[in-house]
Amino acid sequence: MRWTEIPIHFIDFEGSIASGILEYGVVTLRGGRVEKTRTRFCRATGRVRNEDAAIHGLTAGLVAHSEPFATDGEFAYFAGLREAGPLGAHFAHAENSLIKSAWPYSRQSPDFARGGSHATAEWGPWIDTGRLYAEVFPQLKSGQLETLVAAFGLKAELDLMAAEHCPEGRRRYHAALYDALAAALLLVSLGRRPEFANMTVPWLLQTSTANPEKRDAMRQEELF
Repeated sequence: MRWTEIPIHFIDFEGSIASGILEYGVVTLRGGRVEKTRTRFCRATGRVRNEDAAIHGLTAGLVAHSEPFATDGEFAYFAGLREAGPLGAHFAHAENSLIKSAWPYSRQSPDFARGGSHATAEWGPWIDTGRLYAEVFPQLKSGQLETLVAAFGLKAELDLMAAEHCPEGRRRYHAALYDALAAALLLVSLGRRPEFANMTVPWLLQTSTANPEKRDAMRQEELF
């Protein structure tokens, strides 16, 4: 299953376990292109630290009139994404932890690491561009999102995408949809390289898995 054959949903959350998710951004790739996006603010469920607000620009007052993240409608939306294709993020541990803090499990969905023939209620495994770039380009000194976008000459393209998709005032790093677009663009950029044009979804998910034992288990099960 090539990466262009199914939708891949890149997600970024701003917030923390303590404050709750304050903003999300979702970018759906299909055929190596942005098919659709979605973003909104979410009411805090706990204290928003001043040092966090200084980074992402979100205060409890700014999001006070928004619905909280963990609504039935949002569960249906995110579970539907997971059923349709794998989720992606840049260093996905944070996104996985935050979505699990709202809903520990998704609905039964295809396990795309094993070709979709098995079912799982987990939100992962994730396509993780932070892990992917560390594996494919081990010479890189930093896997920071902003650093990679600059190093691979993607900033101008990212800003054009942000002008089309991101709300005014949220066209910057540490804004959820902007960061989700940046992560999605890193995958698209990798797929433009001739040697990675035929990347498969199982390969992406396996390469995104940091735990060697889990990675080996995925590869072994794919053989049978």
